[in-house]
Amino acid sequence: VFLINTHRVDSVSDAEAYVARLADTERYMGQVAATLRERTAKGIVSPIFVFEPSFDNTRAVVAGAPFDTGADNPVWADINKKVAALDTDAATKARLLDEARAALTGPYKRGFDTVLSALGEAQAKADSNDGVWRLPDGEAYYNARLQLSTTTDLTADQIHNIGLAEVARIQADMEVIKQKVGFTGTLQEFFTFIKTDPQFQYPNTPQGKEAFLTDARGYVARVMDMAPQWFNTLPKAALEVRAVEPFREATASVAFYNRPAPDGSRPGIYYMNLSDMTQVLKPQVEGISLHEGAPGHHFQIAYAQEMEGVPSFRRFGGYGVYSEGWGLYSEQLGKEMGFYQDPYSDFGRLSTELWRAVRLVLDTGLHAKRWSREQAMDYFRHNSLLSERDIQKETERYITNPGQATSYKIGELKIFELRRKAQDALGDKFDIRDFHTVVLGSGAVPLAVLEEQVDSWIAAGGGAPNL
Repeated sequence: VFLINTHRVDSVSDAEAYVARLADTERYMGQVAATLRERTAKGIVSPIFVFEPSFDNTRAVVAGAPFDTGADNPVWADINKKVAALDTDAATKARLLDEARAALTGPYKRGFDTVLSALGEAQAKADSNDGVWRLPDGEAYYNARLQLSTTTDLTADQIHNIGLAEVARIQADMEVIKQKVGFTGTLQEFFTFIKTDPQFQYPNTPQGKEAFLTDARGYVARVMDMAPQWFNTLPKAALEVRAVEPFREATASVAFYNRPAPDGSRPGIYYMNLSDMTQVLKPQVEGISLHEGAPGHHFQIAYAQEMEGVPSFRRFGGYGVYSEGWGLYSEQLGKEMGFYQDPYSDFGRLSTELWRAVRLVLDTGLHAKRWSREQAMDYFRHNSLLSERDIQKETERYITNPGQATSYKIGELKIFELRRKAQDALGDKFDIRDFHTVVLGSGAVPLAVLEEQVDSWIAAGGGAPNL
């Protein structure tokens, strides 16, 4: 993904740097394999379900020409395309491609073969699909992960109970919409209706994919038009909406954001996985677009990169509880901005919020309360609008990345808490644009630091923040 989407080749030296990275894969993958073997020796082994996809994905990286007689490998096709576009002589282009071929079939392939061997050794010791409680020092590890993921001292039990309360609150709001549209069945039956009725799906065709992209781009454009009413400063970087490339559809998440290049040469990109359009629900497009695109991740991440006079770690680093909390806050902010006028789309908004509330229950359930993978997936089925494919992918994500899924809701709840605090304290002096400037103006900070920033702004009487 880095080589194809990020690594520019504007000169011969750029192409040589590309080839050098291919050759250095052997060293790097050797380190990956060594780490994997060290973990395995200590009894820290991934769940059983991890291995077959890992083998498949790793083998796919070294499949196709020039490794075998198949179609061009995506990286080989990429370097060919980039070298062909260079303004240089044919002999230099031939040399560069010869060196790329040698790097790919030599150290690049050897590096991934080393990882495959280490994976095989680890797979032989995999005996469970349970959470990290099963591992040495698993409880302490999970508590540390929660602290890292939330930047708080909330316990697993507290987070679990927050999740249960949020699930109940959101489902009560869903019941109101269900009654509004005249559906007489249970909420679970309404979930099934929305997941299966053709009116809520895009055609599973190239035209259907393009229709989704058109809709998503329309929502982003509408936010951009309205944004000055809600934000004092907007990011300068452009934002594009794209489908995930075919070479990584099988493993890519549902939707995600790629930050722009700091020099403006690459836009921010909101990616959507459109590999199976039967799994993409129209009522959720607005909410996902606001989260991954604007005013969500793009307004926060691109804006932070463009800050001046601050250290690089504040421009490019940060805490997931802040950035994902902002993304989820942005979904709800869209309601105030005038989105979700259709009741089914508003239900879709609630469904994506419910998805993040369920995460609090499942992450803590899997790792602290010893829920099984199947128990977690069953809870998902009864309490969310997610498709069966996404239920499995999400559950397995929580198992393999403990704690991370708790960041979204914990961060969003804190931002809304601070907003209510500011509104109560400032009254008529409260300006949503200034509040957003305070929240976005320091980069992705821990929640305690964010609270300090908002408290200082309140104490100063509101107004345009002096950042």
